Amino acid sequence: MTWESFSEEDTFKIGYDLAEKAREGDLFLLEGDLGVGKTVFAKGFARGLGIEEPITSPTFTIIQEYEEGRLPFYHFDVYRIADEEEMFELGYEAYFFGRGVCLIEWASLIEGLLPEDCQTIQIKKDLEKGFDYRKIQMVDGISLLGDGLE
Repeated sequence: MTWESFSEEDTFKIGYDLAEKAREGDLFLLEGDLGVGKTVFAKGFARGLGIEEPITSPTFTIIQEYEEGRLPFYHFDVYRIADEEEMFELGYEAYFFGRGVCLIEWASLIEGLLPEDCQTIQIKKDLEKGFDYRKIQMVDGISLLGDGLE
């Protein structure tokens, strides 16, 4: 599945729409370069789950937990994870295999811990189509991680 975004509002709405269809236990892997709009997507995703509180990137905390929506939402940013062992210290299994929904930024860094039934979402810029243009693509599994999708 592929979407085109021409603004932050579009990216937010795509995240929102996807979250409205999310089910308990879903894991979404969010990949894209710095500044591509992952946090905007995550904000839309949270709102689509019915979460009203402000959403911030968990860059320094690794995980943000939101319980107020129709499903618990666990937003990970594993950019600062140096070793997959750190995920065990965080108790990642309770999140990945629990009753909530996970959105994991920079998931390629913990690829060895990911179950096969994930959904990968990759956000890419294409400056030829405009500064704010984003191609957002989703596939089953972890097949897009680290493949340089163009």
